Amino acid sequence: MASKSDLIVSFGEMLIDFVPTVSGVSLAEAPGFLKAPGGAPANVAIAVTKLGGKSAFVGKLGDDEFGRMLAGILKDNGVGIDGIKFDQGARTALAFVTLRADGEREFMFYRNPSADMLLTADELNLKLIKSAKVFHYGSISLIVEPCRSAHLKAMEVAKEAGALLSYDPNLRLPLWPSAKEAREKIMSIWEKADVIKVSDNELEFLTGKEVSDEAALSLRHPNLKLLLVTLGEKGCSYYTKDFHGKIPGFHVKTIDTTGAGDSFIGALLCKLVRDDSILKDEAKLKEVLKFACACGAITTTKKGAIPALPVESEVQALLKS
Repeated sequence: MASKSDLIVSFGEMLIDFVPTVSGVSLAEAPGFLKAPGGAPANVAIAVTKLGGKSAFVGKLGDDEFGRMLAGILKDNGVGIDGIKFDQGARTALAFVTLRADGEREFMFYRNPSADMLLTADELNLKLIKSAKVFHYGSISLIVEPCRSAHLKAMEVAKEAGALLSYDPNLRLPLWPSAKEAREKIMSIWEKADVIKVSDNELEFLTGKEVSDEAALSLRHPNLKLLLVTLGEKGCSYYTKDFHGKIPGFHVKTIDTTGAGDSFIGALLCKLVRDDSILKDEAKLKEVLKFACACGAITTTKKGAIPALPVESEVQALLKS
């Protein structure tokens, strides 16, 4: 693995989020919408490059104005786009997202089917995937075929080539046929991952238990190197074979939580790809997770995911303060 460049390859969906021009209203009440590039795996890829790391994105976009725009945004942010395919028959996915007055996010998706769902195993850029030192993915690409098979093949190829597998399920229940199927499919690839990040809500959903060390430890598997549970403004908990603990969060003025988890995992992977001894050294891991929590916090202080992802100097300023 020493000969590999420090490349993080992110696999999955990229889409356009439409966010209301006014916050604290339902989608039906919103007077207008602004378009914001999104999609968790793409956010992670950009989070990495903004912190000075090296990343590439693998996925499918519509051969339309929005698809070309999204590919351009990745490229402008230094993300490798050799893994992107364009579909002439399907549109780029759209999502309408609002933050209601009660602080909960409301989603409405337009994918019938969208281009990202139609990526096939034959369309994968295997050379790119094999060159990854870290291969990162979510669970939305597991919902339907042919993308599910492409996802499984990409994971297998990355693993065989010696990549560290990083999994953030990024649960979006409205996209799944049922909660039962979401749980089953998310867990179907659980034991393959080396690093897993879940939110507090996802921990409750997957285990049926309240957030606790016991609930988190029930998700461990023998080959898992690191399990992370993000706790919003309260920071995160971490679990390895040898130690576990908690990192407090940062107090910031939160405007929009979109992309905070992607910023967090992107920051962690950026550090991990350069020094994998972090996974065995608790002091080092705590430093890195403090950095990752700072990245997540900064991302909540601005609207939209990608425009809010921080650069190193912003993170250091928050850490010093």
